[in-house]
Amino acid sequence: MAVIEQEARTAHEVAHRESFWRRYVFSLDHKVIGIQYLVTSFVMALVGGLLAMLMRLELGWPGSSWPLLGRILPQGFPNGIMNQGFYLSLVTMHGTIMIFYVMSTALTGGFGNFLIPLQIGARDMAFPLLNMLSYWLFPVASAVLLAAFFVPGGAPISGWTAYAPLSATPLAGPGEGLGQTLWLVSLAILIVAFLFGSLNYITTVLQLRTRGMSMMRLPLSTWALFITAILSLLSFPVLLAAAIMLLFDRHAGTTFFLPAGAVIGGKTITAGGGDPLLWQHLFWFLGHPEVYILVLPAMGIVSEVISNNARKPVFGYPVMVLTISAIAFLSFLVWGHHMFVSGMHPMLGTAFMTTTLIIAVPSAIKTFNWLATLWGGKLRFTPAMLFAIGFVSLFVTGGLTGLLLGQPAFNMYVHDTYFVVAHFHFVMASAALFGMFAGLYHWFPKMFGRMLDERLGRWHFWLALPATFGTFFPMHFAGLAGMMRRIYSPQMYGYLSGLSGVNAFVSVSAFVMFVAHMLFVVNVVWSLAKGKRAEANPWQATSLEWTTSSPPPHGNWGERQPVVYRWAYDYSLPGSDRDFVPQTVPAEVAAPAAVQGGQ
Repeated sequence: MAVIEQEARTAHEVAHRESFWRRYVFSLDHKVIGIQYLVTSFVMALVGGLLAMLMRLELGWPGSSWPLLGRILPQGFPNGIMNQGFYLSLVTMHGTIMIFYVMSTALTGGFGNFLIPLQIGARDMAFPLLNMLSYWLFPVASAVLLAAFFVPGGAPISGWTAYAPLSATPLAGPGEGLGQTLWLVSLAILIVAFLFGSLNYITTVLQLRTRGMSMMRLPLSTWALFITAILSLLSFPVLLAAAIMLLFDRHAGTTFFLPAGAVIGGKTITAGGGDPLLWQHLFWFLGHPEVYILVLPAMGIVSEVISNNARKPVFGYPVMVLTISAIAFLSFLVWGHHMFVSGMHPMLGTAFMTTTLIIAVPSAIKTFNWLATLWGGKLRFTPAMLFAIGFVSLFVTGGLTGLLLGQPAFNMYVHDTYFVVAHFHFVMASAALFGMFAGLYHWFPKMFGRMLDERLGRWHFWLALPATFGTFFPMHFAGLAGMMRRIYSPQMYGYLSGLSGVNAFVSVSAFVMFVAHMLFVVNVVWSLAKGKRAEANPWQATSLEWTTSSPPPHGNWGERQPVVYRWAYDYSLPGSDRDFVPQTVPAEVAAPAAVQGGQ
């Protein structure tokens, strides 16, 4: 049977030989597009990471002279000292790149494209051409964004939230001219790419599941990507509309976000009547679901990795599906907690506080289920498992401070301080990043047919986890002490001078974290060249992608698509001769009579 399958696969491959450009550049294959998303996201991550290192250099040793950087970046480091406008542009571009151009694109674009058809037993996405267009809008958007560094005035300084009226007029300062316009155009292009991808994911999951793959047999990673696609489809158009309205304010004379009488850049805005708060409402209507657009795919990945490496079924699978859906729904009802200091009526603030605290319930249930899955398992501490456990620790740490920030009284005290920076870097940056690494270590063999080096992977984790805590945990104390989130130099205020040691420690930790993540790049390069060849199922996993070769052929399977007979988490099934049973094995083959019908 295996020989017949191999012959069929080879014949299928031969029938679909393509040119280099069609196969690797303008590919319609979901696997290649997924890898393209991941590679481009990592290039952007390198840029965003380097910007963060420059920021930490200034915050750790404010006002110091760096002659080498002065020669490389003379506009940003005149006489070797970073100027304030350049620092603010770093803040804006780092946040924008990491949230929209790295985490969103890698987790949904990368893993979504690669995994969904493989895990549901489809040969490709429902709309391959739309899929290719979705990817190619991503590098175009990235190029437009990065071009902002090279235009007169430089990159925008309005932060990744681009709050109006600062972002609504070129009068607001350097970077608010062409740089801000490029920022808006780039974001609009990227949102269109997200919408193309979301339509594709939803249609593919609903229409192309193979025989026997009911919705309640989907792996949790696909469930998370499916719900994330719905979330993106409903929330991103709001930000797209806001970006277009802001462009009209800047270039067409409208005043959606410009109030009359506002004095900006020393000049009074005469035409007006708009409201800057309208931008905040529109931005955060996407902005908070965006947190879960990043975290939900990571949660799905982590569920997969923990179950596989604990050799146990996921605890409470139906509840896990329900909590993913509940988190997505509730994420549309909490945006107002970002605006507690905007003059909001206290009654409305209380309503947003209530929904914010409620959303912690499904998140806590998921955490409990991960711990219950780990409990009593035959744990394998692979790099993927280590990063999955690291995800849980970071998510819980950030989630606890989220409960505090959800309360208006506390939120107003620490609003716009480093306490908030610490919170969201734990939840939507570090946790999502660790979830992404868990997925990369787990599915790298399936993507490239090579195993990553485990020793380098463990070095990567054991350097990255303490460095992450060392970077972001002290920021809570800096925030409580009143350190503002976008401040150029803490030495500008006497009451912050005592934080110089904390800031230096945070900066050193951040540099270690950057080096730790570079180990992953080294591991990838080395493993692609010298890594051990991967088997079809090196992790003894159960879901469909592990029933085909590594890497899968064009069309994912030979002549016949797989048929599904069971859910995706039959680990350590009582009476089975192996501790895993793939989804393609009929119940009567793998399970003894005593357990038949048990799942």
